[in-house]
Order: sequence, then C-alpha cells, then structure tokens
Amino acid sequence: MATRCGKCGPGYATPLEAMRGPREEIVYVPCIYRNTGIEAPDYLATVDVDPKSPQYCQVIEPKDVHAKCDLGYLHTSHCLASGELMISALGDPKGNGKGGFVLLDGETFEVKGTWEQPGGAAPLGYDFWYQPRHNVMISTEWAAPKVLGEGFNPADVEAGLYGSHLYVWDWQRRETVQTLTLQDGLIPLEIRFLHNPAAAQGFVGCALSSTIQRFFKNEGGTWSAEKVIQVPPKKVKGWMLPEMPGLITDILLSLDDRFLYFSNWLHGDLRQYDISAPQRPRLTGQLFLGGSIVKGGPVQVLEDQELKSQPEPLVVKGKRVAGGPQMIQLSLDGKRLYVTTSLYSAWDKQFYPDLIREGSVMLQIDVDTVKGGLTLNPNFLVDFGKEPLGPALAHELRYPGGDCSSDIWL
Repeated sequence: MATRCGKCGPGYATPLEAMRGPREEIVYVPCIYRNTGIEAPDYLATVDVDPKSPQYCQVIEPKDVHAKCDLGYLHTSHCLASGELMISALGDPKGNGKGGFVLLDGETFEVKGTWEQPGGAAPLGYDFWYQPRHNVMISTEWAAPKVLGEGFNPADVEAGLYGSHLYVWDWQRRETVQTLTLQDGLIPLEIRFLHNPAAAQGFVGCALSSTIQRFFKNEGGTWSAEKVIQVPPKKVKGWMLPEMPGLITDILLSLDDRFLYFSNWLHGDLRQYDISAPQRPRLTGQLFLGGSIVKGGPVQVLEDQELKSQPEPLVVKGKRVAGGPQMIQLSLDGKRLYVTTSLYSAWDKQFYPDLIREGSVMLQIDVDTVKGGLTLNPNFLVDFGKEPLGPALAHELRYPGGDCSSDIWL
C-alpha cells in the first residue's frame, strides 16, 4: 500500500495498459457506525478478494480511521500531478452548503488550505473530476449536510434545497467559469470523464431524476449537457410517494471507455450500457440485487414500464440481502464488479431499516466483456453484519494501486 499520494499505484501509462495489470487481491472499504446506535469509530476494512486465499470474502484487517479534524463533510479524493491530494466537501463544519475543496500535502497529509480561490466555493458540493488537457474540472452537488442528515423529505425538493447543477472550473485559475443547469437532472452525484485523457466528454448520474446525463465540450470552448438515459419511475403502493424513482447513486466507466455501469439503489438493479456511441448508450446487462420492490415486501408495484413482475428477494449464501446496490467498483480488466449496499446512514434508516439492524454486504458480479451481461457470483459474500463491534454500513470500494473511479490520466 502506498503511503504517499505522489507515489500511489504501479504507474500505468494509459488506461488500456492498466487493463492488463494483475488481478485485484484486496479491496479497501470504509465502514460507518455514525448514526447507527453503535458507539464506535468509523473504520477502514481490508477485504480479501483473492479466490486462492483461505481468507477469501473476509475482512482481514480493520483499521480505525476516525476523523481527527472536522473540515466540513468531505467526500471525493483525487491525487494531483503535483503529488497533492484534493478532497471535495459537501458543506462547512456547521452543515451549511459549501462546495469547496481541501488540499492536502501528498506526503504528510497535512491540510494546506483550499484549492479554489478565496470565496470561490460553489453553493453546494459532492463529486468532481478533472481533465488537465482541457484545463477543466467539473463538480456536482447533492444538498447541504444539515438537509441530508434529516433523511429525505419531499418538501425539501419543492423548496429547492437539492442540487441540479454542474459547475465548470478553470483548472489553472481555480475558479468557476460556467454553471450548467441540468434538465431532468435533480441531485447530480457521481461524475466521470471518459478515461481517455484527450476526451472532452463524460457522464453524470442524477439520483432523484434517475437520469444519466452526458456532458461535453462545444467547439467554442463552453460545455453542455444532455440526457442520454432515463430510468422510468414505478407507480407503487405502500411507499412514501405514489411514484418511486430508481435513485442512481453511483456510476463508473470501464477503463477502455466501452461500458457504463450504474446502480439504482431504490429499484434494486445494477445496469451495464455499451457507450461505444456515447450519445446513444445501449443497455447490455441488468441484474436485480435486492431493492425496495422485491416480492413479499411492503411495496406493491402498480405500473411498471420495464418489468412484468416484481423481482425475487436476493439470498446469497443463506443471507437475505437488505438494501439495494449502491457503491460499485470494477476490476481493471473489466471482468468483475464489486457492490456494497449502504448509501448514507440517515437514508438507510429511512428506506432500508434492516441495514441498520443487520449491516450491509459486499457482493461480486461477473461481467461479460464480449457481448455484455451481468451474473451474480453466488459464492462471494462479505457480511458486515458480523463485524466484532456490531453491524456496520460498508460504503465505497478502492484498490491499493488505483481503480476505475479514482485514477485520472494526464
């Protein structure tokens, strides 16, 4: 494991070279106890994903990573060419919205200050991706932390408290130069440029609208966005609203920029799209992994534009999986997809209370990279409900040497 940002990873020259790298053997997974009723610090779990290992599918090394400072609800981190580490923030320490970026020393991890110019933070924040060849960074927004912490309230949507913008930044000057208002783009969360460093386009998943938007650079140097995928809502009974969105919470792209993956946390399905033609993504794989509309649950689907019947509950190695697919990570060769099921503790409590009682899980999906398609590995399950300090909520997934959602080529 690298201990300095500037020294991370094996140093693949291109995304395609990275695809020929060795198979992953361990995965790092942050696990959360905050707001679950368990008085214990959050921690970093090291999960063994080597099928040849006797500890396969087990947490082999939990590490206490309880925050030593309160910098304002930090989220995404990326290493910079300078060796520094840059982390996005959702708000200020009081829970108000503030889409700024913290800059850390890549060797000591000491805080150096903010990346953006003084007073230049966006109104809200969440994720970001930069592309130096086009002198651009684009950031997304969710809501102010004090809004998120109370769970989801439809009145907050009506009040305009949730984001619907992308912020385009001049990478060298460190200031916003354009704000894109997304059509059908409520709560733009995870954003990904194509991995090809010369590409001037990418995708963002809009959770509440359940759309995938393609953003791209125009000939004049400005940026635009267009909706390219719409997950239709389902008319339901026994839920908080008469229509249930898919709630797209995570997306990623394969390193060869051929496939787009995303998770519908509420509907419960994981999807794969061929993006060889980025303006016209084509669905090539879909797999249900729990969710809110399974048979035998409290929700009855009254009208569904996609399914003829409600999916069966998911049971893996004798355990019924609570929650729905949330954070995802793809192997470098694109053949394995790892999935966790927790979103945010306040939202977990609201939509999937079993997650709080039982903990979340980590699953592994086999990917057909020739014709497309997704298949559950029935022999892989990491049950975070069995952790020594009590059921934990596992979140994002990272490899020691870099991965599809954190590496940026220059």
